[in-house]
Amino acid sequence: MNTFFCSDYARQVGEDVIGSANNYQTYVLIECPPPWMPEAFNSKWIPKNLQTLVKEVNRTKLPIRFLLIANDLSHKSNHTTLLIYQKQIGLSYGYYKHEFKLPNIEQASEVVRQYLQGKLSEYEIETNITRDILVCTHGSHDQCCARYGNPFYFYAKATISDLHLDNIRVWQSSHFGGHRFAPTAIDLPEGRYYGILEQESFRSILTRTGDIQCLNKVYRGWGILPPPIQILERELILNKGWDWFNYKVTGKIIEQSLDNNTILGELTFEDKSGSLYTYQAKFVKNQTKTLQVKSSCKATEKSVFVKYTVDSLWLVSHKIVTYSA
Repeated sequence: MNTFFCSDYARQVGEDVIGSANNYQTYVLIECPPPWMPEAFNSKWIPKNLQTLVKEVNRTKLPIRFLLIANDLSHKSNHTTLLIYQKQIGLSYGYYKHEFKLPNIEQASEVVRQYLQGKLSEYEIETNITRDILVCTHGSHDQCCARYGNPFYFYAKATISDLHLDNIRVWQSSHFGGHRFAPTAIDLPEGRYYGILEQESFRSILTRTGDIQCLNKVYRGWGILPPPIQILERELILNKGWDWFNYKVTGKIIEQSLDNNTILGELTFEDKSGSLYTYQAKFVKNQTKTLQVKSSCKATEKSVFVKYTVDSLWLVSHKIVTYSA
């Protein structure tokens, strides 16, 4: 019997990965050693109080994403790391990080509840870590994440070590969407998503050097922006180069046609000098790039993934910041 791998198929048909980053307000990342069940929070190490909290929050439909994370030390560790990444408001670089060192996973539910109620926790700590990179290795959820995610996680660890990037951590993660683009990763605190990653592009992403055009193939989009605006942002990255990663950005959809074939969007950014630019763009459905594919290895039906193209782009406003002596 032929085994279907959704990631192989997406590569074969040349699906464009841009516009597939998820837009969450909050990420709650809880350290828990694998193996994980297909539904991660049904796994054996997850206490009842945490399962209850996740169900409660999911019922509210708030844009909060719970994920399990692990590294090679998680099995032996005498504490549990809890990371909460909160989206910045307005013009931003992405998310704020809150890190907690818990005696064990049983405390996670209470600390997350306190955080969601705006209360402080005695378990919050400061660290020198400036980036957390999550690689989906959740093979029980989708076999492509085992097939491509696991080897990539080990490679990513070795690369970070070789480059002596002591302030970057890499984690195995439970499913966060887009496994047909495995190996897939989220780079926090920015909240940028990547897929179909390989060694050279990952090294460029880590160091922000090398050929910026590699993002054409592997950049899924920035999770603080609505999916169509992610397409425009990629165009601006390719135009501005790695320097773009030092800019603050915000974006929104202004209007959408009833058939979703055309969208009007806006993106504002502030460059390093503090100058502010606002662009508007018209996006149109790209009939050639819009595909019907199976969204996962287990999918029985194909799903339609509508792709858009920037049809026209214009500068709406530009404010130059002047500093008086």
